[in-house]
Amino acid sequence: MGVITGDRPTIALGTRLAVWRAGLARTATAFRSQPEPRSIGLFARGRQLVAGNFLFAGKLVQAPATAIWDVAAPDSGFSAETQGFVWLDDLAAFGDSAARKRAQDWTYLWIDRFGHGHGPGWTPDLIGRRLIRWVNHAVLLLQGQDKARSDAYFRSLTTQTHFLARRWMRAAPGLPRFEALTGLIVAALALEGKAGLVKGAITALARDCRREVDAGGGIPTRNPEDLLEVFTLLNWAVQALSEQDRAPPKELTDAIARIAPTLRALRHADGGLARFHGGGRGIEGRLDSALAASGIRAAPSASLPAMGYVRLSSGRTSVIVDAAPPPDARAGGEAHASTLAFELTSGRRPLIVSCGSGRPFGEDWQLAGRATASHSTLSLDGSSSSRLGKGGPDFATRAPVTALQIAQDSGGHHLSAAHGGWQGSHGLTHSRILTLDAHGRRLTGTDLLEARSPYDLKRLSAIFAQAPEGIGFAIRFHLHPDVDATLDMGGNAVSMALKSGEIWVFRHDGIGKLSLDASVYLEKGRLQPRATRQIVLSAQAGAFETRIGWTLAKAQDTPLAIRDLDREELPVPV
Repeated sequence: MGVITGDRPTIALGTRLAVWRAGLARTATAFRSQPEPRSIGLFARGRQLVAGNFLFAGKLVQAPATAIWDVAAPDSGFSAETQGFVWLDDLAAFGDSAARKRAQDWTYLWIDRFGHGHGPGWTPDLIGRRLIRWVNHAVLLLQGQDKARSDAYFRSLTTQTHFLARRWMRAAPGLPRFEALTGLIVAALALEGKAGLVKGAITALARDCRREVDAGGGIPTRNPEDLLEVFTLLNWAVQALSEQDRAPPKELTDAIARIAPTLRALRHADGGLARFHGGGRGIEGRLDSALAASGIRAAPSASLPAMGYVRLSSGRTSVIVDAAPPPDARAGGEAHASTLAFELTSGRRPLIVSCGSGRPFGEDWQLAGRATASHSTLSLDGSSSSRLGKGGPDFATRAPVTALQIAQDSGGHHLSAAHGGWQGSHGLTHSRILTLDAHGRRLTGTDLLEARSPYDLKRLSAIFAQAPEGIGFAIRFHLHPDVDATLDMGGNAVSMALKSGEIWVFRHDGIGKLSLDASVYLEKGRLQPRATRQIVLSAQAGAFETRIGWTLAKAQDTPLAIRDLDREELPVPV
C-alpha cells in the first residue's frame, strides 16, 4: 500500500520486501537477449585440460579421461580455482568438440553435486566469477542440450543469482567484491525478470569505485594484472547496464576513465603488463580489448608515477620501474620487495624482467618470488629491501621511497629515486639513477649505497667493526627465457641476443665481479617454472658510499631488415 510522505508517494517497506521476495521465488527460464562471450582464455591451458592436466593454485594433477569434479583437490586453493569456472574461458579458447563436451558435462555435473547453496564454491567472489562465465559462455553450455539440462542450467543460474543478491556484502573489499557485484549485475540483467535485484549492487559498486580506485587510477594492491581485472569487470558492468538502456553511475565511468591511462603506463612496448606484486603480463589481447571497450583514449602523464610505477619510453624501448614501497598487509594481494626494480622490453621482445609470482607453483616458489633478489635491482646479501610477512609488510618494514624525480630533455628520459629499506638494519640507503636515451637504444644506470645521517654512519661503523671486508651486495638483471646471453672472455660484458635479431650489451664501470647465473621465469599457465639466466654484478660495500655504474645498450650492428620486420609486428596502440 502506498504511504504518503509530503508530496511523494513511496512504497511501504513490507510491500517492497514482498515484491523483492516474489522476484526471488521465480525461476528464470530464458535470457532477455543472447549473451555474447566477453572473457578471454588461454588456448594452451584449454589443451591441457582436455588432456587431463589440471593445474590450479600451483598444484598439478594428471588425470586423463577424468571429470574435473572427480579429481582429488590437493588443497583449498586448487578447489577454489576450479569452483570459479575461469577454466571455461580456456576450454572455449581451445574450442574443439572435446573441449565443448567437457565444458558442458563438467558444468552440469557441478549442478548435480554442488548446486545446492552451500559447501565449496559458495563464497560471493566465486559465485560472481562463476556467474560471469556461465553467462558469457551460455551458447557453448546450452548448445545441443535437451530441455532437462536447459532447465537445470537456468534453475541453477537463478539460484546463484538470488544467493548473491543476499550475500555479496560478505565479499572482501577490492577485487573479490568487484567480482561479486559485477557477477550479480551481469547475471540479473541477463536473466528475464531479475533486473530488480541489481539496484543495491549498482549503488555498492559505485561506492567501491570511489573507495578502491584512487585519484591516480590505482588500487591498494599495486598489482597491474589485478588492476586490469578490476578495469575489465567495470567495463562488463557498464556494458551490461548499457545493453538494458540503464545509465551507469558516474562513479563507475569516472573510475574507468582514471584506470585507463594508468594501465597504458604499465604496458610494455610489446603490449604486456609489467610483472610486479603478484601480477603477470595478462592474457594476450585482454588489455587492448579492455582499453578499446572503455573508449578512453587519454594518455598517461609523463611526469607523474602511475600507481607507484614510472614508465620511461623512447623509440621501441620501454622501461617500467617500481618506484614506491610495497603495499602493506591490509591491502591484501601479494606484496613483493621490488622497490626500484625495473623491467625493459625492446619492441616485441622482453629483455630484463622480474622472476614473477611463484603462487601458481606453490608456497615455496611464492616466497622466493617475493624476495628482492628475484627482481632486477640491488639487494644486500641475504636481505630483502622490505621484510614481508604472509600477506605483505607492515608500515615499519616497508622500504620508503624518497627523492623521486622524473624528467625529460633532449638527452632522453630520466629517473632518480632512493629507498631506505636497509636504513634501520644496516644504515644504508639505496639510490638508483636511470636514463633512457632519446632513441631507446641505451639505458644508463647508477646504483649507490650510502650512509646519509649520523645515525646511519654509527650503525654502519658498528657493522664494519664486526665485518671489515664490508657488506656483500649484488645488482641483478633477470633475463627473459628467450634471451640468449653470453659472458665475454674477459668477464667485462654480457651480450644478449633477442629472437628479433637485436643484440644488447651490458657493461659496467669495472667495480665488482660480473657473472651470468641461473634464474627462473615464473609464469601462469605453465606446468613448471622456466629456466633462464640473470646478469649478476656483485661487490662489497666497504665504505660509507659505494657507487657502481652500468649500461644496457643496443649494438649498432643490429641488422636493419630484422629491426624493421620486428617493428611491423608491433601491436597497434589502443
